[in-house]
Amino acid sequence: MKAEYVISSPTVGRCPHTDAPEYAFIGRSNVGKSSLINMITNHKNLAKTSALPGKTLLINHFRIDDTWYIVDLPGYGYAKRSKTQRDKLDQMIRSYILGREQLACVFVLIDIRLEPQKIDREFIDWLGQSGIPFVIIFTKADKITGGRAKGQAQHWMKSLEDTWEELPPYFISSSERGTGREEILQFIASTNETLR
Repeated sequence: MKAEYVISSPTVGRCPHTDAPEYAFIGRSNVGKSSLINMITNHKNLAKTSALPGKTLLINHFRIDDTWYIVDLPGYGYAKRSKTQRDKLDQMIRSYILGREQLACVFVLIDIRLEPQKIDREFIDWLGQSGIPFVIIFTKADKITGGRAKGQAQHWMKSLEDTWEELPPYFISSSERGTGREEILQFIASTNETLR
């Protein structure tokens, strides 16, 4: 798979002018976003991983096989930033998601080890209300024992049933073990087909 970094943009207006479909990755700080992007593309250092949460502050575009893009968005809900900074990032994320015509799907990353968090739920509900296609990817499945990952994911999805008539699709992943890579790439490939 060919994957190359293209540009980091401070606003949606500065993003690349292209017709290629874009798949945006977003989640709370420290959810394993960069590791997942590197695992999916099979490139060790494509997205910069950091021990410091909340490192992504720009909209990062990576061109894949010259036909589609992975977009690495800033994480949401990082408490250590000032309110002004958080509002600015929030505005950037929302304007990209609502205004970017090339956006084919948002992958919302959730740490499988955690109980449902209010901030993830609010973000998912907002995507649903805004009519944005999205998929949930549960990360860090290697951090809990085998059978528990599926149960944990189902427990999380069940918590959406109070307001969601139709549940969004989801995948279980582990960047360490490569779990979920084929399924995610398959999903992207079939979505690209329908967009042709």
